[in-house]
Amino acid sequence: MTTTNDGVIERITARERPLDGFSVRRLLPTARRKTVGPWIFLDHMGPARFAPGQGIDVRPHPHIGLATVTYLFEGEILHRDSLGNTQAITPGDINLMVAGRGITHSERERPEVRASAHRLHGLQLWLALPDADEDGDPAFLHYAAAALPQVSVDDVAARVMMGSAWGATSPVRSYAGALYAEAHLRAGQSLRLPQAPELALYAASGTLVAGATALPEFALAVLDGPAGVTVRATSDARIALIGGEPVGQRYIDWNFVASTRERIARAREDWTQQRFPKVVGDAVEFIPLPT
Repeated sequence: MTTTNDGVIERITARERPLDGFSVRRLLPTARRKTVGPWIFLDHMGPARFAPGQGIDVRPHPHIGLATVTYLFEGEILHRDSLGNTQAITPGDINLMVAGRGITHSERERPEVRASAHRLHGLQLWLALPDADEDGDPAFLHYAAAALPQVSVDDVAARVMMGSAWGATSPVRSYAGALYAEAHLRAGQSLRLPQAPELALYAASGTLVAGATALPEFALAVLDGPAGVTVRATSDARIALIGGEPVGQRYIDWNFVASTRERIARAREDWTQQRFPKVVGDAVEFIPLPT
């Protein structure tokens, strides 16, 4: 890819995908770009509006070789997994689920949430685990919103959810120098972005420019991370930053990420034969392996 003189390597437009009664905007992976640093998947969920009695019901499904990061702007998701964890995630929290050699989880809503009209809005990200961790023990860690550092950078409000940026470091467990941060810019404000081996900016709302490159709402801009890039908001904007160190060749197939095709094939067979552990408290339903 050619880097422009304003630091933009590539601009990716979101693709709409249906998901259990609502739609998501998928930014990663694409045919041309699979990863940004260790990040291999980025979905923007909603904003979805649900009538009373409706809501998300993502049945139990497996993962290997990755860590999922769930971050909500609005609403609530109830996480259950095969390690026995049950955790409601609310706006500003970080749910980090490390799949390692294998984990099963479901994403639903509490009955009291479904009982009335409600909204759901947020980001779902996966990072590919480094070689030393991709077959390690699965784990689940929850970090409340109050634990994540907030900073002001030239009067721009920002938060650091994973990694380090703008002099702040998140307590969230990180892999491959993973960076995940957000900022809210008012129209006309500029922000110097942190440096990283690889870096991308997502316009979750509003519009921006990087040098001469316009970044419309719902666009992902892959940037020259080591050089450092300054962006300016042309309207009130909310941005998400992802970056870090590449982890090498990774294959992605359904919910599985691995450094070899053989490991993917074994995971597919294990799920077909129901050899993955069951979700504690949600062991009846499951999502069949796509054909």
